[in-house]
Amino acid sequence: MESYAKKYSSPAQLTALLQSRGLHVENVARAENHIRHIGYYRFSAYLYPLLATPKENHVFKPETVFEQALNMYRFDRHLRLLIFNEIEKIEVAVRSAIVNITSRETDNPFWMTDPIYFYDASTFVKTKQLIDVELAKSREDFIEHFRNTYSDPYPPAWMLAEILPLGVLTRIYNNIKSNQIRKKIAQEFSLGVPVFNSWMTIVTVARNNCGHHARIWNRTFALQVLTQRRITQPWITLSVNQKKVYFSLCIIKYFLNIISPNNDMKDKIDTLLAEFPDIDIAAMGFPCGWENEPLWQ
Repeated sequence: MESYAKKYSSPAQLTALLQSRGLHVENVARAENHIRHIGYYRFSAYLYPLLATPKENHVFKPETVFEQALNMYRFDRHLRLLIFNEIEKIEVAVRSAIVNITSRETDNPFWMTDPIYFYDASTFVKTKQLIDVELAKSREDFIEHFRNTYSDPYPPAWMLAEILPLGVLTRIYNNIKSNQIRKKIAQEFSLGVPVFNSWMTIVTVARNNCGHHARIWNRTFALQVLTQRRITQPWITLSVNQKKVYFSLCIIKYFLNIISPNNDMKDKIDTLLAEFPDIDIAAMGFPCGWENEPLWQ
């Protein structure tokens, strides 16, 4: 295994390097400014699709311009914002379903921090440690009020759920001992427990990628996804690559159709694609005729 030998290069040096590889840069100063503020390593992910085959030669396709990569970068940013805003609605609804149904079924406001309701002790300990971390750093008014008013060691589940990351909350759901409770929560979204688990993992990964400003538009995700054999809600009929962002968009749209039946997610996607007509939607996993699928009607 060899040592990393690359040295730091300035934005001016990197712009010159791109030009030497066949990339047309109309405004050099502007390109340098973008590389300075975006970062070459991040930006290079949008340059990669523009390389000629074999890509290992690092030579750009004929007549490739800097603006093409910048356009993909801008599109990706807008796509992340769109996804993040739609996932917020799912996150709120899932939090509510987990808290309301489990609190009702256990008749215990403090079920989230009580080990008797969870089947795996070590997982419970880990999630409780995560709860402790979030609780210790929270400065929410309702948490401060609880601390100053009550002697209980933990707030009730509906307060805790408001300060926990989505990934922690789904981990808590997965560990609930009662299969009946987990089933009732999944049924709120017309899904079985395994598929609900799988799809919420996709939603959480998408949320985290958006939150960390990671590239998503042409990314291939590693997660294996379960699908519902008998689905009662409108879904997709065309064969798609489940590891592409289009499938994640389908899952988000599925949840939104239940949570907010008159949602405008498709209108937002149409507007975005119209604003960036040069984006290759096939690289995102969009099949031909996607807009006619029952899910998107």
